[in-house]
Amino acid sequence: VMRVAENLNAALHGALESTPDLYLLGEDVLDPYGGAFKVTRGLSTRFPERVLSTPISENAITGVAAGLALAGDSAVVEIMFGDFATLAFDQLVNFAAKSVSMYGSRVPMRMVVRCPVGGGRGYGPTHSQSLQKHFVGVPGLALYEVSPFRDNAEVFAEMLAREEPCVLFEDKVLYTRPMYEVEPPFTLQDTGPTAVVSLDAEPDCVVIAGGGTAHRALEAMRSLLLEEEIVCTLLVPSRLYPVEIDLPSTRRVFVVEESTAGGTWGAEVAQVLHRRHWTRLAGPVTLIHSADAVIPTAPHLEREVLVSASTIHRVIRETLRG
Repeated sequence: VMRVAENLNAALHGALESTPDLYLLGEDVLDPYGGAFKVTRGLSTRFPERVLSTPISENAITGVAAGLALAGDSAVVEIMFGDFATLAFDQLVNFAAKSVSMYGSRVPMRMVVRCPVGGGRGYGPTHSQSLQKHFVGVPGLALYEVSPFRDNAEVFAEMLAREEPCVLFEDKVLYTRPMYEVEPPFTLQDTGPTAVVSLDAEPDCVVIAGGGTAHRALEAMRSLLLEEEIVCTLLVPSRLYPVEIDLPSTRRVFVVEESTAGGTWGAEVAQVLHRRHWTRLAGPVTLIHSADAVIPTAPHLEREVLVSASTIHRVIRETLRG
């Protein structure tokens, strides 16, 4: 069974093979190390002139990638930990994203910044964050999140075809998970841009979650079904922003994300769905987040802070039964 990290690796092999002007840049991405999470394993051996190990400067790496894109090439950047994307924020927001349209005519900017994010591995406050919300709403910048239910070869092809900078968030807990794994009674109905996991029954609510929280949502959906007879349908979009979600027939919607509350992707999803579907919704879209705190290193404290299956279960039960 192919795991998510292996699928990402295969997607990068395919992208470098099919795109002769594509470069991959990052810290310690060369063999035999192959990146901190081994996602770039084998790439430098196969494409030695286009896989480049860089100094420790996320600002510089992203700036070089944007320069390559501006000159007509394509680039993929690996940020070792997504927390450090804050150091690349200036290059992404003030150079790369603006370069698409600020020169009088559209300039193709084919670049992808890969960001391993999320907790659950005991890495502590500065190596465990999910910073997706800080990049939402930037003109010319598209956001994606790795899903265990969509082939990453499709995702990379879609991102490069956009011809604008993209950030790909990769929740670290996914790397060792099998692709397309869904346990009965739920079934995977669609593996397209928005994966759908559901029962063959009319849902009481729809849960929207990024790939990193999808299995926690599924665990909550199982316990809600068995203990409360609440039927949920799960939507897992691979593109976070711009938001484009085809909402099934439902009167209640929940959005799950690992970030802290306030100015989030979930809030953006909520306002889009309210604008399009408010006449058929029974109440506001409910947002489910991690606690408002830094992420502890100690496993038992980390579990208290991060959004969990039990948190999702409790919020959905209280909202629907309240």
